[in-house]
Amino acid sequence: MRKRALLATTLLAVSATLAATTQAGATGSTAGEVLTTGSAGGTAVAIGDVLSASLPTGTKARIATTQGGSTGITCSTSAFTATVTGNPAAPGTATESVTAHTLSSCTTNIIGATGVQSITVNNLPFSTAVVSGGALTVTAGAAGPIQTTLKINSILGLMTCVYRAGSLTATPSNTDNSLTFTDQLFTKVSGPGMCPANGYFSAKYGPVLDTSQAGSPAVFVN
Repeated sequence: MRKRALLATTLLAVSATLAATTQAGATGSTAGEVLTTGSAGGTAVAIGDVLSASLPTGTKARIATTQGGSTGITCSTSAFTATVTGNPAAPGTATESVTAHTLSSCTTNIIGATGVQSITVNNLPFSTAVVSGGALTVTAGAAGPIQTTLKINSILGLMTCVYRAGSLTATPSNTDNSLTFTDQLFTKVSGPGMCPANGYFSAKYGPVLDTSQAGSPAVFVN
């Protein structure tokens, strides 16, 4: 009986050790923050760090009048800046505040339009949530809805077209540290009849860099 009791006690101890080791391994596999630099699972991005990205060489930002369409506005220069407001352990949801978003050097092939005077992103800052293994979502901040004002020259004079979006979604990629927006819907809220009823925004930004750190390392999503 003593041998059986001793054997049972030994087996229980081994089982407990294995369970503890397995749990530690599981914890280790998810260690690290949602946003890191250097590599996936690398150095955590600090709260307050400023992230920025522009269009990769040879790419453009587009606002099409129809989903997937070729008519609309094309911009060869665009960039954004965001401040990290939360970066929990992965898996989780990191948060950012988008403080700047610019589009310039734009042309248009909209019928009746002769050029693009300016595009202004209004009501900044916006709120951003980045989910581990998922998408980045931009929502309105305290200043008001996601809004963009387009000033377009036309055969009838200057048109001011104002558009709003409920939210925007982008797909992050750790392959090239990019964010890709595809056909994000904006709806016209004011402007003359020549202003298109809708605008579908598409752009790829990357690499996303942590400009608060030496060397501006690329940012990964974990």
